Amino acid sequence: MSDFFGILIPFLVIHIICDFYLQPKKWVDSKKQKTYRSLELYLHSLLHGFALLIPAIVLDFDWYSISCLVAIVAISHYFIDLWKVTRRHNHKFSYFVIDQILHISVLAIIAFHMTDGLTVETIIKHEKFSNVVMIVFAYLLILKPTSVIIGSILQKYPISGTNNETDANGLVAGGKLIGYLERVLILTFTLVGSYAAVGFVLAAKSIFRFGELNKSNDRSLTEYVLIGSLLSVVITTLLGTIISLGLDVKIK
Repeated sequence: MSDFFGILIPFLVIHIICDFYLQPKKWVDSKKQKTYRSLELYLHSLLHGFALLIPAIVLDFDWYSISCLVAIVAISHYFIDLWKVTRRHNHKFSYFVIDQILHISVLAIIAFHMTDGLTVETIIKHEKFSNVVMIVFAYLLILKPTSVIIGSILQKYPISGTNNETDANGLVAGGKLIGYLERVLILTFTLVGSYAAVGFVLAAKSIFRFGELNKSNDRSLTEYVLIGSLLSVVITTLLGTIISLGLDVKIK
């Protein structure tokens, strides 16, 4: 497993450098405007492929493997980027995430293939595989499912007054992302046993929310936000504690 990450991490370093530091804005604009006719699209894809020569040579890959590596990465990067720039509203964050997941998946598959003795069976039988599954499950659970649970509970506590409905909608729209970030931080700090950091997150959020709610004279709006925040904290903390107790080895 260590050999796998020893190959994958250098690949990811090259990917980040080429995709974010060595790609000028004019290349990005050219790809969006000309799509497959963009010379910059081809240059960008070739850059990703040939830049991997550096870790491949350092890791002492044979030349056949190096040739396959350069070709696969360059070609896959071309088609993934082409898919992205041909989508409507390709500037959306969701397309950026999908684009990066696809690129990283290609590199992970290559690293998996190049790691001697690493198979799907050895991964599943690894002593920490169940821990990883539990942690991934916890993070997935605190995002959308927890938002649905909190939303269902808050339906029982509607905000009174027509003038406050606009404010409430604003809070819900922005509060969804705030809730995601808050729960990710709380779960992470809970899993590593840093409960003081959880208190810091809550204090920071309370300070920012205080100014927003202080401008509202509606008590129901304040209670609505408070109930949502406490539900988010309670659910995430309980889940993090349960997962921590279930882990075989304490995460550090």
